[in-house]
Amino acid sequence: MTLPPIIVLDDDPTGSQTVHSCLLLTRWDPDTLRLGLQDGSPIRFILTNTRALSPTEAVQVTQSVCQALKEVMDELGHPGGIFVSRSDSTLRGHYPLETDVMAAELGPFDAHFLVPAFFEGGRITRESVHYLRVAGEWVPVHETEFARDSVFAYHHSYLPDYVQEKTQGRIPAQQVERFTLEQIRSGCLERLLALQGNVCCVVDGENQADLDRFAEDVLAAASQGKRFLFRSAASLLTALAQLPPQPVPPEQMGRFVRSAQPGVVIVGSHVKKSSQQLSQLLQESGIQAIEVEVKRLLQPGSETDLLQDILAQVHGAHGAGLTSVVYTSREELTFDTHGASAIETRLAFGQKVSGLLMQVVQGLPAEISYLISKGGITSNDTLSVGLNLPAVRLLGQIYPGVSMVITPADHPRFPQLPVVLFPGNVGEADTLTLIYRRLSSLV
Repeated sequence: MTLPPIIVLDDDPTGSQTVHSCLLLTRWDPDTLRLGLQDGSPIRFILTNTRALSPTEAVQVTQSVCQALKEVMDELGHPGGIFVSRSDSTLRGHYPLETDVMAAELGPFDAHFLVPAFFEGGRITRESVHYLRVAGEWVPVHETEFARDSVFAYHHSYLPDYVQEKTQGRIPAQQVERFTLEQIRSGCLERLLALQGNVCCVVDGENQADLDRFAEDVLAAASQGKRFLFRSAASLLTALAQLPPQPVPPEQMGRFVRSAQPGVVIVGSHVKKSSQQLSQLLQESGIQAIEVEVKRLLQPGSETDLLQDILAQVHGAHGAGLTSVVYTSREELTFDTHGASAIETRLAFGQKVSGLLMQVVQGLPAEISYLISKGGITSNDTLSVGLNLPAVRLLGQIYPGVSMVITPADHPRFPQLPVVLFPGNVGEADTLTLIYRRLSSLV
């Protein structure tokens, strides 16, 4: 069976964390989209960064991408394929806004599926309840820190109830189709063929074999003309793309490091796991800790002085042979606003912080040997703004769930620079340290 092309709109660049050898597109102008659609890989990603945007902005960006895609697909006579809205495996993001826009612009679809399982990150779905592994225990995600996110909070781990909550009752829980483990493992092609009217479905998965089996039936249904839309985490993409093992094993990814010069680590994510990983990394030898006091950005006109201070420390550390770890202060700021305006204010301030970090990236010593970007939104901005890359080829994973790309040889400042895209909520307490050691030839 010939695989249909898979087109992923990714709300940060970490959704490619289980695949390899494909293109990540940070822009959607016609030339970049032609490059992506004509690529030989079965899967390509368009990095929209919508998780960092307000709901209104997320709708506008998603519409813009979909409309541009339609125009280029028509021009090329491209057959379309399977469309995926890739988002966070802990249920944070602009759902159902993004899938609603994709359905309106790229539809009609027979069904849209929520498939949040991400096995490399310790997330599974069983009996339609989504779980996160915490300290060796499976915890329903609504009981974790992610459900209390200041922008994307929710109250349910049972996915039909999550759908009802997020759609504000437009899709009642009892109308959500459930694909359970038993049904998936015994085969569900006949049921998939019967779906119509963009019905909402939620999908279980305890291991990669479950989603591999589900993907077999999805691809078979697609070959018979069914059109499906997915809101998923990364593990489904592994199943749909059916790629062989990555060419370079994770433990050998250090071969891409440019020189014996120090690297740089940028940490924007402030979720608990990121803070734990950062704390352990800062205990390593060869490290220079550089804290970005984000509250200084609340003072008008402070950005230039703060940027100059950070870059002076980075260049000084590089000259001394030390790897700079530039990280945002760990406290969570509060703003004197409420409701929708509070979300807008927090997102706008987050963009201001990311803007500062990207100016830091642009001002890094040209000779750095590698760059680690910690945090999904931070990683998106590192590629699209800090490094100004319209497209980049994914090498694979340096650790389960943690991807590496390499800049092109003609990059004006950082040619052939290996860049690690490290999601905020992936790995163990020592994972960031392990990657630092792997790239610094310390293991």
